[in-house]
Amino acid sequence: MRSGNPALSESTFLDLASGSVVTSPDQVMTINGTVNKTGVLLLLTVLTAAYAWSQAIDASGLPTSSAMLYAMGGAIGGLVLALVTVFKKEWSPVTAPMYALVEGLFLGSISALFNAKFPGIVMQAVMLTFGTLFVMLAAYRSGLIKVTENFKLGVVAATGGIALLYLASFVLGFFNINIPMIHEGGWVGIAFSLFVVVVAALNLVLDFDFIETGAEARAPKYMEWYGAFGLMVTLVWLYVEFLRLLSKIQQR
Repeated sequence: MRSGNPALSESTFLDLASGSVVTSPDQVMTINGTVNKTGVLLLLTVLTAAYAWSQAIDASGLPTSSAMLYAMGGAIGGLVLALVTVFKKEWSPVTAPMYALVEGLFLGSISALFNAKFPGIVMQAVMLTFGTLFVMLAAYRSGLIKVTENFKLGVVAATGGIALLYLASFVLGFFNINIPMIHEGGWVGIAFSLFVVVVAALNLVLDFDFIETGAEARAPKYMEWYGAFGLMVTLVWLYVEFLRLLSKIQQR
């Protein structure tokens, strides 16, 4: 049950206490329940994102002081809540909605900033994100993409490599050192963003497989919230990467 998404790791179900796997039909994790809870998290994210959007740009079209506050606060708060959820899965019915609300502040503010610079880019990124979600779900359900062990290993390795590269870029930024080309609008930067988008999309397939495996394993009901939270983590990543890719294309 390996997933490139750190929230849905190989040991998620293995580290549940032996008495956590239940048999009562109304107390077990289901796919439909996870889908419904994903919808709730998406709605909560949209609500706070809409608020942050309205506060991020002033009447003249310039960023407000609130824009960076919501972006940084949402990013840091989302990271803290994500870590809490990962280590305390039984808290996910509470922490997952909180994560969605806080992450909405981050997404709404950065979306407003991107859209102010590249009008229309947000709608394109949203359509591409959900289009990718449905395409990957259809490919998974039809068996077009088979989740083999080698497939899992490849996606996990690629995801880990991207995470390390982003971490190195973040740390080097404190010393005014930039990794050349990958964050720029040249062909190398565009190709890199395309690669990241593909890896993020493939993580959706692993997330689907993970959720299905959890339902088959009759995991506790609260794991529906945890599965929805894990899927949200991937969708947020995919959306942000689409924003970055589209902005690089428009810079050309």
